[in-house]
Amino acid sequence: MAPRLITMLTHNDRTVKDALAYFNEAKDVKGALNWGFKDVGLPYEEMKGLVSEMKAAGKTTFMEVVTYTEDECKKAADLSVACGFDYLTGTIYFPSVMKILKDGGCKYLPFCGKVSGSPSVLSGSGDEIIAEAQGLLSDGVDGFDLLAYRHNSEEPVNLSKRFINAIDAPVIIAGSINSFSRLDIIKDLNPWGFTIGGAFFTRNFVPDGSYSDQLDAALRYLEK
Repeated sequence: MAPRLITMLTHNDRTVKDALAYFNEAKDVKGALNWGFKDVGLPYEEMKGLVSEMKAAGKTTFMEVVTYTEDECKKAADLSVACGFDYLTGTIYFPSVMKILKDGGCKYLPFCGKVSGSPSVLSGSGDEIIAEAQGLLSDGVDGFDLLAYRHNSEEPVNLSKRFINAIDAPVIIAGSINSFSRLDIIKDLNPWGFTIGGAFFTRNFVPDGSYSDQLDAALRYLEK
């Protein structure tokens, strides 16, 4: 099975203003089953409405949040539950965050390793990141959002391969998948899922094509 492409309606670390229009343009692309966006860029009612439209179209929904304090992460969890998302990805793990999500029926794929900054930077050795993830699995998280291409020292492909092989849970590779050559790497790594956001808006896959053409090209390439 090909890795799940999670289409993020985000660019420059924000949900795009016309997210619903872009979703409606591309929602019927074959294989476009997983969609998400960030907690910044749209007012609450528009976020909630967009999730509702996605779920009405039979899509699995993902909220991606880059926050680091416990209070910020709890707010992200409350927002994910209120909007009806299927998954919250990102945030730093806190038991209080997981409780909100479990009680609200939303799955939790936090960051692991030391994550800081915006755009996010991942630090810590591969061994440390894997050990932390194994501990969090014991606490009951559903999987992980791995910022492999944002790591400040270890080669991203090697880090991803080691992590995926060591962790018996869904792993999303997030950030910087912006070319067919990187899709080749994703196909080889075969994570549970990965995200593409800005590269669709900058037309990295079909330079003269529409937004839906970008998504279609990436999905077709994954199935080759």
